[in-house]
Amino acid sequence: MIVRKNQAALNGNEKRAFTNAVVELKRSGVYDRFVTTHNSFVMNDTDTSDRYAHRSPSFLPWHRRFLLEFEGALQQVDPSVSLPYWDWTVDRTPRSSLWAPDFLGGNGRARDGQVTDGPFAYAGGKFPINVRVDGRAFLRRALGAEVAELPTRAEVDSVLAMPVYDMAPWNSASDGFRNHLEGWRGVNLHNRVHVWVGGQMTSGASPNDPVFWMHHAFVDKLWAEWQALHPGSPYLPAAGTANVVDLRDTMRPWNDVTPADMLDHRAFYAFDTDPVAAGRR
Repeated sequence: MIVRKNQAALNGNEKRAFTNAVVELKRSGVYDRFVTTHNSFVMNDTDTSDRYAHRSPSFLPWHRRFLLEFEGALQQVDPSVSLPYWDWTVDRTPRSSLWAPDFLGGNGRARDGQVTDGPFAYAGGKFPINVRVDGRAFLRRALGAEVAELPTRAEVDSVLAMPVYDMAPWNSASDGFRNHLEGWRGVNLHNRVHVWVGGQMTSGASPNDPVFWMHHAFVDKLWAEWQALHPGSPYLPAAGTANVVDLRDTMRPWNDVTPADMLDHRAFYAFDTDPVAAGRR
């Protein structure tokens, strides 16, 4: 069973294994295919033709499948690697360990946002930005520049307490758990983290920054926590809803995967806080 760990608990060997696998996926061209896929599925509320990845009930199952495919690609490089998650309610500052030179590298420099240290620094020559939204070939960050504070645990708990997964109109105006977690209403969780990191993380090409995967692994974990708190609350909508992915509708780009297939993370991996996984540590 794959166990996804808190990034703060990784040892030096685990950090190197993760970053080396990411760099190898970049070298082979596989990494950029993931960036292109995500960028293609960032839709707005006026375009319902491909509303799968954002502003839609399928936000969470779509990204769960997306992360599973990326994790599988990492394991093709190194079978020991799994996706770590970044608990941004705890590791809340640019001084947190994930931003160290031995892991993701730190903040971008003031004049252009370029990340200059760590394995993904442009000067190292191993992580050029090829799927560009602004013409620049280097990884950029502006930690805390556009929004000062990352979400708190109290804010997370307030969203986890919401009893209904989603509701009409099934978009960024919806008043349910999914939309409050995604961040279009309420305390703004997922979206705020993207803006706090800055750089490519504020665009549809956000997977250009490897922190994307750790951020979404934590969002995925929060979905699992919500499910455990509300076992009687299903994925919604169930069926017959126009321009929205119902429970058993297929999701592009896969066409053989439905939200129903993605509801139980334990079919694919455990988190280090899950009872069985915790007992193995």
